Amino acid sequence: MRFMLHAIVALILLVTLVSGCKQSSQAAASSAASNAASEGKTYAIRGRVVSVDVGKGMVMLDGEAISGYMDAMTMPYKLKDSSVAVKLHAGDRITATLVVRQAAGGDEEMLLDQIIVITQTHAGLRQAPAPVGAHIPTAGDLVPDFHLTNQDGRAIHLGQFKGRVLLLTFVYTRCPLPDYCIRMSRNFAQIDRALASDPVLDAKVHLLSISFDPKVDTPGVLKRYGENYIGSSSAQAFAHWDFAVPPAKDVGAITHYFDVGLTPGDGGLFTHTMSTALIGKDGRIRAWYATNEWTVAEVLAAIKSAATA
Repeated sequence: MRFMLHAIVALILLVTLVSGCKQSSQAAASSAASNAASEGKTYAIRGRVVSVDVGKGMVMLDGEAISGYMDAMTMPYKLKDSSVAVKLHAGDRITATLVVRQAAGGDEEMLLDQIIVITQTHAGLRQAPAPVGAHIPTAGDLVPDFHLTNQDGRAIHLGQFKGRVLLLTFVYTRCPLPDYCIRMSRNFAQIDRALASDPVLDAKVHLLSISFDPKVDTPGVLKRYGENYIGSSSAQAFAHWDFAVPPAKDVGAITHYFDVGLTPGDGGLFTHTMSTALIGKDGRIRAWYATNEWTVAEVLAAIKSAATA
C-alpha cells in the first residue's frame, strides 16, 4: 500500500511538471511572437527629403520603389527617433531602414530608422529650425582653444595655430560613405598638394582633420588613415596636415561648437552632418561650410584671401 501511495504521488508530480513545462513553453512562444510583431518587418529605403516637420518628428520623403513591397511614392513617415528631424534638410538624399509594424488597433505603422544622409543640401534650403542651444559658426567668432591628440600621440591645441590660416574638418576613419568623410579627406588631400606647390603660401596654412570617434580613432589608426590620403609615411608627412581627436569628454563641446550633428548607429558607425571651417590668423572664423558641396577651388581661393589679410 505504501509503495502504491508513493507511486501515485510521483505520477501526480510528473503530470504537474510536464503541464508546467508545456505552459512555460507556450508562454515563451507567445512572448517571442509578440516581440516579433512589435519589432515588425524592415526594408531598406532610399529617397529625397521633401520637407521636415520637427514638431511632429515627421519627414515627407520622395521614396524610391522597394522591391516586393511598394512602388516609388512621396509620402510622410514618422521618425523612430524624433530628435533626428533637426538634422535633416529639404533636398537631402537619404538611406534608411523602414520599419513596418502593427500599431494599436491593428493599423499599420511605418517608421524610419537608422537614417544616413548620402547627399546633403545647401544649408540655405534648411526647412527645420536649428535645435535649441545649437551653435552656428559665424564669421568673426573667436574659436575656443580646443585640445586634441594627433596621429603621433602628441598633444596639440587650436590656439597654437594662431598666426597661420587653419582649415579644419570633421571625419571618422570608419565612415563608409563616399560623399562624406571620404570626400572631405580627398578634398583636403587635393588642397594639401596644391599648397605644397606654393611653399610661400604653404608656410602660412595648416590643415586639421578632427575625428569624433576617440574610442576607435587612436593615434595609430589616425596615422595610417592620414598616410593613405597624404600619400606618404615620411617623417615630414604630417608637417602641414594633422589628424587628431579630442578626449572623449570633450567630443560634445567641440562638435557642438562646430555644429556637427552626431547620431550613433549600428556597429559603432555614426550618422553625422558636415562641418568644415576656415579660421583666420587671428583665431576667428572666416568661413564655415555646413555641407559637402564646397569645391577645392573655392576653398583654396578663401585660403589665399585669409593668408594675405
